[in-house]
Amino acid sequence: MFFWFFGTAILTVLFVFRDDRFDYRLLLVGAILPDVVDIFSGGAWVMHTVLASVVALAIVMLATKRHKPSRRRLLALPIGMFLHLIFDGAFSSASLFWWPIAGFSFQDAQLPSSTRMSLNVLLEIFGVAMLLWAWRQFNLSSRSAREHFISTGQLLRQKRE
Repeated sequence: MFFWFFGTAILTVLFVFRDDRFDYRLLLVGAILPDVVDIFSGGAWVMHTVLASVVALAIVMLATKRHKPSRRRLLALPIGMFLHLIFDGAFSSASLFWWPIAGFSFQDAQLPSSTRMSLNVLLEIFGVAMLLWAWRQFNLSSRSAREHFISTGQLLRQKRE
């Protein structure tokens, strides 16, 4: 499941931050990173905890202390990770979400998306719809708009007349 996370992350950032210089490429990486890491490590684990996103945010803030342009770009990664937790419903498993505060064991933890298998199909359809809306909104059918996105991570807003 990834269209849901991509679509919700893009729309959330568009409507909340309204920053034309935001790097959506790193946002998309952050939005899928918790599932990628946890799936390849054998199941729900540290990436579905709030601690992982907080640590990622702290690392970005400390590593870019004197580099504001880098900070602006790299903040998209932990923002995407936080949004993944929200739109995955990770908070519904307190022992996983609040690890290690709620305990140290991951033994019974499941990936939130694996507990709602039939609903995932509907969420993916909504995700595709959100991505299609963004594709049209930012004219990504245009080669120059796509190249700009690929090289900068920025989505160009169309001029309204």
